[in-house]
Amino acid sequence: MTTSHDPQLLKGVLSLLLLHLLAEQESYGYEVAQRLQAAGFADVLEGTVYPALTRLEREGRLATRLVPSPSGPARKYYRLTPAGRDALKAANAAWARHVASVQAVLARPLPATSEKGP
Repeated sequence: MTTSHDPQLLKGVLSLLLLHLLAEQESYGYEVAQRLQAAGFADVLEGTVYPALTRLEREGRLATRLVPSPSGPARKYYRLTPAGRDALKAANAAWARHVASVQAVLARPLPATSEKGP
């Protein structure tokens, strides 16, 4: 089933998702986008993924290598650096705290409302 995600929420967790996927296995950009889509993020396009990968590389969280491709230009493969593993650990912890805080608010009982309005 394809679901749509709030672009602002997705923007906030895209780095976490990319770091996690690349911790699972080294991948090239298009493959990362496909893996995100297969995980249920069908609205994440390559045009969103590539700038995020570039930013993570610039920040020292990802390393790259070019691999010749039999079907076209060489592919740029991304993998986590030690700083990337540290960033993934910190982002996971931050995400868990965020989810717990949101869940705590959403778990509060709501007052009964009447159909009449104010």
